[in-house]
Amino acid sequence: MAENKAVHDKKNMIRDTLILFGITLISGLLLGLVYQVTAQPRALQQEKKIQEACQTVFAQAQRFEELAYTPGEELAQQLTEDGVRIGTVYQALDEAGNSMGYVIETTSGEGYSGDITLYVGITEEGMLGGVSILSISETPGLGMRAEEVLIPQFAEKQATEFTYTCTGSSSDSEIDAISGATITTKAVTNAVNGAVSAFTQELQKGGE
Repeated sequence: MAENKAVHDKKNMIRDTLILFGITLISGLLLGLVYQVTAQPRALQQEKKIQEACQTVFAQAQRFEELAYTPGEELAQQLTEDGVRIGTVYQALDEAGNSMGYVIETTSGEGYSGDITLYVGITEEGMLGGVSILSISETPGLGMRAEEVLIPQFAEKQATEFTYTCTGSSSDSEIDAISGATITTKAVTNAVNGAVSAFTQELQKGGE
């Protein structure tokens, strides 16, 4: 009797294992199918977000294409010293497909609360079309005022190295710091300068 019970229990265990395996297999196949079905819509939505973000800093362009760009060794060293890294670079194109400039993703790792990532639009003529903050997590009421206080100061200026001041700017290359948030100000300024350096040292020359 005990032997029969053991055999019965073993059969039940095998049956339960097979059922569990079948459920897991079917669930995995269904999840894979859902992922495949939604992959294209998700990709299109992501592309739409990118195009809209680029349009914010380069309103004149008709579309944007991602470039295979990596900073050269000398520029990479310079960026590292400033706590900056360059991300994705997009070429801004007119209706005929001619280059109008670039949108450069740039990140400073030296914000008060971590990374600050921007999109910087620069025309072929070397003018800043605009700057937009993609992500920031600074102190509320201080560094979080970067979008309001700092970003407008870069628009429509020559793409050159910017500095910041706490005593009032006296030239186009000076940015008025956020009162009480010089760390955030420095991080944003360095991030913009990183994009400017990528443009003036490499992209403007047609480097890849």
